[in-house]
Amino acid sequence: MGILSKDKIILNQKVETKREAIELAGKLLVKENHVSEEYIGKMIEREEDLTTYIGNGVAIPHGTNDAKQWIRSTGISIVQIPDGVDFGNGNTAYLVIGIAAVGDEHLEILSNLAIICADEENVKKLIQAKSAEELIALLEGGM
Repeated sequence: MGILSKDKIILNQKVETKREAIELAGKLLVKENHVSEEYIGKMIEREEDLTTYIGNGVAIPHGTNDAKQWIRSTGISIVQIPDGVDFGNGNTAYLVIGIAAVGDEHLEILSNLAIICADEENVKKLIQAKSAEELIALLEGGM
């Protein structure tokens, strides 16, 4: 089981709140046994302290520093929200990428995602992806 697999991607979601979007991303990580259920609460807590919206329609929710005890293995999940969800301060997220990482592995993942998502054209392609396989191919191909 890799860091990202089609089992951790859901496309064409409609959510009302950023909390709902974060919960979806977290549940995918729980389902694939990367984290225990408690981690989702820490993802929401992190969002309340400091937004995980990084720009260009992307948010990368992850747990607080004290959430490490609930991480079993490194993984990322992706929730595609074509209509977007309000992440506060006038920011709309169309991609919500949940992250759980053992040790400092998240730093490299965050760095790679930030590079890909810094380009608006890349984000548009990810938002318009029609399948989990297409989305993975785009990310793994470095766009």
